[in-house]
Amino acid sequence: MKLGSVLVVGGGIGGLTAAIALSRKGYPVEIVEKDPEWTVYGVGIIQQFNVIRAMASLDLLDAYLEKAFGFDRTVLHGGPGGQQVADFNTPRLAGDAYPSNAGVRRRDLQNVLAARARELGVTIRLGLTVETLEDDGDGVTVTLSDGTTHRYDIVVGADGVFSRTRGQILPDAPQPRYTGQWVWRYNLPQPDDMDGIQIFAGPVNAGFVPLGGGVMYMFLLSQEEEGFKLPRDGAAGIMRSRIGPLAPPQVKAVQDQITEDAEVVGRPLEVIFLDGAWHKGRTVLLGDAVHASTPHLAQGAGMAIEDAIVLAEELEKADDPETAFTAYRARRFDRAKFIAENSILIGDSQMGKVEHVDIGELNGKTIGLMAQPI
Repeated sequence: MKLGSVLVVGGGIGGLTAAIALSRKGYPVEIVEKDPEWTVYGVGIIQQFNVIRAMASLDLLDAYLEKAFGFDRTVLHGGPGGQQVADFNTPRLAGDAYPSNAGVRRRDLQNVLAARARELGVTIRLGLTVETLEDDGDGVTVTLSDGTTHRYDIVVGADGVFSRTRGQILPDAPQPRYTGQWVWRYNLPQPDDMDGIQIFAGPVNAGFVPLGGGVMYMFLLSQEEEGFKLPRDGAAGIMRSRIGPLAPPQVKAVQDQITEDAEVVGRPLEVIFLDGAWHKGRTVLLGDAVHASTPHLAQGAGMAIEDAIVLAEELEKADDPETAFTAYRARRFDRAKFIAENSILIGDSQMGKVEHVDIGELNGKTIGLMAQPI
């Protein structure tokens, strides 16, 4: 399908990937991002084997891995003693020359994506929001917060779990909800012999993810009352307190290294899944705007990246946006729903809201599904 122009709302991982995927197919793309500083958390992110494959399909993998720590190995530990319960490698979906997974600093990932988007001619406008969307069937007239008006063939809402675009086109869609858990992240020195991700399940749920350059990041899950606010002063002490006496010894060993309040990244886990439409007219949603999950399966960003690739493929094949958007949702729905539902299920099990979940078994199912073509 020939398109005159595309507006992507949101300059995060999903929005940038969408801009890259669409630009590679010849579509002129602009991004508007509300944050004038375009800030990103300084901690890392896990990118699993399906994301490595996706990056390869966008010819981004080499640039991406220059900034990342590649690994194949996952080690699971269980119980307060931190005993090893599983040790396995995941598949190399981009070929034997590339690792299965990678840990990367979020800032580095954004920089790689932003640099490629700009190389492809994408215009990125910071400090702007979309005030109105007027779809007349032939295009969308968009009024931005600076008072300017622009015309686009389609609009892609990649503006996160609290998507304003979603509210503009689907006002009756469900609202995000808080699961009851927080995730905490903190950068720490990476041991020289660390060759993969380490996950700890039990009374304290945590993990270590290698980022390279002598740095790993720790993630930690805790149960918090709704409305809990993290003060900036004392944040490191609060995170240390969430480790507690029942943590495995490997996690306790790093507890005293959490010292800098400004380096603590803590946030509530808020989720949403749209069982209904993912688009209206010429405006379509992707990533957390339609299926925000928790980090328990480490696939939130991966689902947004895959969304972007599939959306670009379907737009190229279709004769009109409606056909493309319908096909895009059909290809993505079951895969995204599996991740959304089972990520939440693991968290609910950790909080005692449901019966115990066999995380190893569920991870095995996830690996099998994520290895399938998108």
